[in-house]
Amino acid sequence: MSEYLRPVLPAAGADAPGLVLGEQPFDVAANSFRLLTTSPEPLSIDGAALGGGLPARRIALSELAAILMHPSCGYPTSDRVWQLLIEQARAGGPAWVVGAVGVAMPGLRQGANRLRHSAGDVQAELLTAFVAALRTVKPGGAKVAQRLLSTAFATARAALHAQEPIRTTALVPAPMKAAGHPDLVLARAVAAGVISAAEAELIGATRLEGVPVADYAAHVERSYWAVVKERSRAEERLVAAVQDGALSDQDMAVIAEATMTLAADRVHRG
Repeated sequence: MSEYLRPVLPAAGADAPGLVLGEQPFDVAANSFRLLTTSPEPLSIDGAALGGGLPARRIALSELAAILMHPSCGYPTSDRVWQLLIEQARAGGPAWVVGAVGVAMPGLRQGANRLRHSAGDVQAELLTAFVAALRTVKPGGAKVAQRLLSTAFATARAALHAQEPIRTTALVPAPMKAAGHPDLVLARAVAAGVISAAEAELIGATRLEGVPVADYAAHVERSYWAVVKERSRAEERLVAAVQDGALSDQDMAVIAEATMTLAADRVHRG
């Protein structure tokens, strides 16, 4: 593998250290992706073998990223592609890790925009979390890319929260360690298939970020009570997963915090 890639991103099978190259880690990763996909032998996949409506030829990952972003590309095709990308990232070496990051870059940039007010290096934390998710998220099942990005977002958000200054007043308890942060429990629950990425996003936004359910429902264009019911069912599965052993017993207290109302939900009246 070319030496320019080695300091950029770790292999998916190795521990992912903090990524601190340059002021904009996304630009470093995107440039590495560009070099990998515009060489005489670009990193590519076999569209004919994957099927799903993909062009029946070798497809460079840069072109593949554009195909996946097109509205005509459905979830089944995306899931086939991402299953392959995860498998390659785990077994094919660092170049495929960079390739997976490059394909996921639009989603990573959206996550960085949501975390833009956080202290710490948002882009580096998201890259590190995404690389870690490549080796933990189950490649099978539906909406693989969404599960990857949701897991990475929750993990990065927890790490960034852990870097925030601790307020030492009698009325404000010290935050939990990153290893037990509710975001990480939600990420583990998504990886274990206990809740969906969308349900983790709902719980994270309305329980941890304090977004009122009414505001969240308006954003996703659903009714208030439909969102309330979806969240309730997801939280019930979280607790059941602890009781069944799908999540560890030590997660129980964290789940209780994650499912506790941190701010009163405001119902907007017309």
